[in-house]
Amino acid sequence: MKIKKYKILVADDEENIRMLLSETLKDESYEVVEVNNGKDAIEQVKKNDFDCVLLDVRMPILDGMEAFLKIREIRNNLPVIFLTAYGSSDLAIKAMKKGAYDYLTKPFDIEELKIKVKKAIELKELTENAPSFEKGENRYEANEIIGNSPKMQEVFKEIGKVAESDATVLIRGESGTGKELVAKAIHHHSTRKNKPFVVVNCAAIPESLLESELFGHEKGAFTDAYTKRIGKFEQANEGTIFLDEIGDMSLNLQAKLLRVLQEKTFNRVGGNETIITTARVLAATNRNLEKLVESGEFREDLFYRLNVVTIWLPPLRERKEDIPLLVNYFVSKYSDKYKKNVRGVSKEVLELFMDYNWPGNVRELENAIARGVIVTSAPLILLEDLPQTLQNKIKSEEYNKTEVEEENLNLPKLIEKIEKEAIIKALEKAQGNKTKAAQILGISRKSLFNKLRYYNLMQEGEENGKFEDN
Repeated sequence: MKIKKYKILVADDEENIRMLLSETLKDESYEVVEVNNGKDAIEQVKKNDFDCVLLDVRMPILDGMEAFLKIREIRNNLPVIFLTAYGSSDLAIKAMKKGAYDYLTKPFDIEELKIKVKKAIELKELTENAPSFEKGENRYEANEIIGNSPKMQEVFKEIGKVAESDATVLIRGESGTGKELVAKAIHHHSTRKNKPFVVVNCAAIPESLLESELFGHEKGAFTDAYTKRIGKFEQANEGTIFLDEIGDMSLNLQAKLLRVLQEKTFNRVGGNETIITTARVLAATNRNLEKLVESGEFREDLFYRLNVVTIWLPPLRERKEDIPLLVNYFVSKYSDKYKKNVRGVSKEVLELFMDYNWPGNVRELENAIARGVIVTSAPLILLEDLPQTLQNKIKSEEYNKTEVEEENLNLPKLIEKIEKEAIIKALEKAQGNKTKAAQILGISRKSLFNKLRYYNLMQEGEENGKFEDN
């Protein structure tokens, strides 16, 4: 089998630097082409299929930065490592913003350089072999719920059933699953879609301010109430109000919300005027409302008023087949937002995404990709581009998974597990008769007693070794 010989371009106007780099790289079995200016570097890139470029910043005819921008136009995925004696943070930042793979100042450590060249070539191969998407393939609109999994299809069906009614809907699911997106989808597909959609996060606003936020207040109702304020329920009139984190609302405000749901009326804080609202109420929570009702922290009558229709959003770990769709969507979204040319994630990253349990759900995935797009110097998000906390969690899960796998391969433990299950089944078949169970197992009654004691399967009164058959 023929081993591929990787080709490196070295562009530096100092002959001794070129010679040092060339000899070092040739010792690593790379093929090396040398040039002494930026213009010749560009011409070489046009003619050759290089795997990496080492580019000096200060060169005659055409400097390194200008040459780099031209090289990016010719070969967008070709990794470029800048070399310069002029250590400048501004220059480093500019190079990295433009997509340079790395930046080293002279004098540089040869061993470090060799490592960076090796990684740059690996990145190039990953980029060439990785699945990617074109921006035109991103068929999802902003704020659209993404998912083709059976569980998400059920969610879409529920949205379709309730959208055109005025029924109160309770959206339930773990934090980060996309409950607000479901609320927006219900509003968008309703007859109220051209009316206001107002969001209130009940957990983010102090209790002392939440009542005013919801219902408004009259001038002079309390200190600092210098003018009359229109609350969210009035703002949402004829439209939809979405009460997020409803499980965190105080009992006092729960009573006032119940009145709104029952009578469609309320009063501003400090006011006597009864105001009618036609706003449709959608609510969401990640808390167990049934337990809160039992503990007296949530009104039972309000719970039933809110729970007319419930939509359950599955956690990401239960719909992992949607992860590639979500990855493509978020890569495209943040690549556009931050003006980066990122086309996807590496195969290694996608495999880790599929294995990880995502306690933060879609929000955690989105944040990981947003960071990856920002920090990557490549057309792909690599493992080292992920948030450190996520990398640590993944490593922890891999460690625990390896421990479980090793435990499952432990022969004595496997034998014990099988033997214990066989004893239990034999006793069930013999209807508790120890003599018959021993016969089924092909062992003596005494041996069965010893094993029952070893596996902690003894019944009360049998510890002395004298057990009666049923």
